[in-house]
Order: sequence, then C-alpha cells, then structure tokens
Amino acid sequence: MAVCIVGWAHSPFGRLDALDLESLIASVAQGALQDAGVAASAVDGVWLGQLNGGFVPEIFASSLVLQADDGLRWAPATRVENACASGAAALYAAADAIEAGRARIALVVGAEKMTAVSGAEVTRILGNASYVREEAAAGLTFPGIFAQMAQAYFGRHGEHSAALARIAAKNHANGVRNPYAQLRKDLGFEFCNTVSDKNPLIAAPLRKTDCSLVSDGAAALILCDEATAKSFRRAVRLRSRAQVNDYLPMSRRDAVGFEGPRRAWAQALAAAQCTVDDLSFAEVHDCFTIAELLSYEAMGLAPAGQGARLLEDGVVMREGRLPVNVSGGLKAKGHPIGATGVSMHVLSAMQLCGEAGEMQLAAPELAGVFNMGGSAVASYVSILERAR
Repeated sequence: MAVCIVGWAHSPFGRLDALDLESLIASVAQGALQDAGVAASAVDGVWLGQLNGGFVPEIFASSLVLQADDGLRWAPATRVENACASGAAALYAAADAIEAGRARIALVVGAEKMTAVSGAEVTRILGNASYVREEAAAGLTFPGIFAQMAQAYFGRHGEHSAALARIAAKNHANGVRNPYAQLRKDLGFEFCNTVSDKNPLIAAPLRKTDCSLVSDGAAALILCDEATAKSFRRAVRLRSRAQVNDYLPMSRRDAVGFEGPRRAWAQALAAAQCTVDDLSFAEVHDCFTIAELLSYEAMGLAPAGQGARLLEDGVVMREGRLPVNVSGGLKAKGHPIGATGVSMHVLSAMQLCGEAGEMQLAAPELAGVFNMGGSAVASYVSILERAR
C-alpha cells in the first residue's frame, strides 16, 4: 500500500522570538489540515518530530499538536526523536501506521525552538547527540566532529576548501528564492572561501559559512493511503523510503565513507526501481558543507573523492542536471532540528506539484530526500513522485 502526501504547511525559519514551541506546532498543524481540506476529526494519528534535549522546558510535547484543533482530541499522538533526523523519523512512523492499516489519515509535525537558550547551550545540547563518552565528554562539538570529517577527507583526497565554499555559495544563492529561509542573502563564492572577521574559522577547516544555522521553525504534512489520496486535489507518492542506522561511536566507523547514507540511498533507489540519474532534484542534509560533499558521493553521483567535480561542472547547481538543495538547504534555510526532515519533504512535494513559487524547477518528476541524524548515524532517504 503506497503512502501519499496530500497537504502541508511550513513556517518561516529563523529567530522567531514571538513564537514558542506550542505556537509553532499549532500554526503548521492548522495550516496542513487547511491545505489538505481535512477535518481534524478525520485524523487517525499524530506524530511529532522533535529533539528538544533542553532547548525548551517541555519534555512531553506530543499532545501540544492537539492544541491546533479540538477535533484532534483523542487522536493517538507520539513524539519521535532520532537526532537531526527526528522529522523523517516521525514521517516514517506515520507511514508505517498507514501501511499496516492502523491509520488512514495521519498528521506529521516537525518542530524545534532552539533560540530561547544561549549559543553555548545550543552547542552543548547538540553535542550530546554524539557518542558522549568518547566525543562530547572529550569536548568535541558537532562543528568539531564534522571538521574531523573534513580533515580526514582532505587527507585522503586532497584539500577541498574551495569545494565547500562553492556549496555554501550555491545554497545561499538558492536560499534567496525561498520565502521560508532564515538567511536570504547571496554571499558569493569569494566571501565563503575567505576567512575573515565576518567569516571566521569555527573548527578548521570549517568556516562560519560552512555551518548551518541555529533556528526556530516548524513544518507539517498530511499523509494517507493511495486509495484515499484519490479524493484529494493533488498527491505526492512516497515511491520508496529507507532507513539505515550505523554505530554511534565515530571510532567504530569510517565517517568519510558515509556508509550509512550510502546504504540508505542504495536501498531507496533500488526499492524505487530507479537510479540517481533518474532524479529531477535532491534535498540533502547539509548541516555542514562537508556533509553535502560527502552526500554527492554517497548517492552515487561521483566516485569517492570526486564530488568537487559536480560543482565545477555545474551538475548540482540550480540549472544543472541534478540540482541539489534548491531550497537553500540547511545552510541558508536554517536547521530547526525536529522540523528539518519534514521541511525537506514539504518543499520537495511543493516542487513536484509545481507550487514552489520562485524556487520552482521546470517540470520535476522524481525527488530524492536525505535527512541525517548525528555524524551519519541515522540516515533516511525518500524517493518522491507526483501521484496525481
């Protein structure tokens, strides 16, 4: 039984001082119900993707979704957490329930309120999504973790700081077209490629422009089975999906190999009976620019160590053969942890339905979405296509 997306909503991403977690959740839940034309009372289950970890006081947030509409009262609601892939995890849990026949219509919300605590506290909370006893406890932050990946990649394949800068510049240029993006400014390659007072090294070789943003935001989806989807005005089919989890300690993995993402992409493409060359575009998890570079190779666009050529040849640019992160990615759009995976699916569905506004590509048919938790630990890949 195929699962379809039939409605969605997306908040702006950024520092949203006027909105708390509850307001963010309620606004997108209401928006998705309205977009789909679904009565809240018809929803058979609610799934909320959220990391929290101390960003906000609320540790029991699943029923906050019910604040969106009294018709949601009594619907089973569950909070799902899988680090930065919490949004995709919530979506997949809802899809599982539909495929099992336990639900016909599901509401999926991804949300995070990150800016109510200090920058140092954000760094500490996110660091605890690593293997704490070997990584966070030793003072290693996530910029430090991905800097180690970049250092290892450079040691193996040569210095590629310019490639990382091209990814940052590409995504910031794309983000100008995204009305939901936190930073809608084309920074240019030279700025991104130069260490300066405004673009300092955060963890060598990663500069500020190589790191995603701390954000507040939310996104929501309405899912249903394919038979039910026929009664909606448009639908996007989850043609396939795959989840792969790897060891948490980096000491047990070749992080540069991105083996978890590589396996997830291979499984999803095989299940969809297509190849990466069949995709019209992809949204990938660029929490740091090195993650996008490694993603090119994990998805099979380039051999190991050759990802930079895709930037030089224009393959992954907006006008290229396979545009990557036309939304601006996490780099420009922002990265409110629990919202990210849901956002990626919302924006991809908008593209496939021709509803992406200034972001719109010409007649896309097949989308790839890659949402990642931790240092390539939890990997989720979806292949989407328009059903009607």
